[in-house]
Amino acid sequence: MIQLPTPLSLTTPHNLVKTSYLVGELADSIHRGRSTDWLRAASIDFDGFAAERAGVREHWGVPSQVFWYTSGEYYIGSLVLRHRLTEDEGGGHIGYHVVYPWQRNGHATRMLRLALNACADLGIPRALLTVSPDNPASVTVVERNGGIPDGLNHEGEIRFWIDTTKH
Repeated sequence: MIQLPTPLSLTTPHNLVKTSYLVGELADSIHRGRSTDWLRAASIDFDGFAAERAGVREHWGVPSQVFWYTSGEYYIGSLVLRHRLTEDEGGGHIGYHVVYPWQRNGHATRMLRLALNACADLGIPRALLTVSPDNPASVTVVERNGGIPDGLNHEGEIRFWIDTTKH
């Protein structure tokens, strides 16, 4: 395993991780059988690509932030934090993704814990997460962070609530 140069943290998207971002997302897309076409624009103007994702932006009709989980020049994954729920509560407050080469190392569990702290800082006392029943690894991540199941949403995903004041 690669020795990471600094402790991992949620960061604003930035160009220091350009190579590891592109390689990690390429490997992840290939592993999942998804198109890699979207990476072409990112590889041409990575500074612009990162800048478009920085700060609080309106996505899905609610204020949202994108964070990258990084250590120095290493990109491990990304996380979206919605400052409030969408009208249909689809997707919940937090969405996270660890790229394939870094999966199964506890990164998602730690990313989610950091995001729950950010939710608490935003005044969100309970965070909603939704997880596909076909994704047992993510169910485990949410449960390890105190997720309490609350039925299924309209898309058939498991709803979990997490008390952010305990993190």
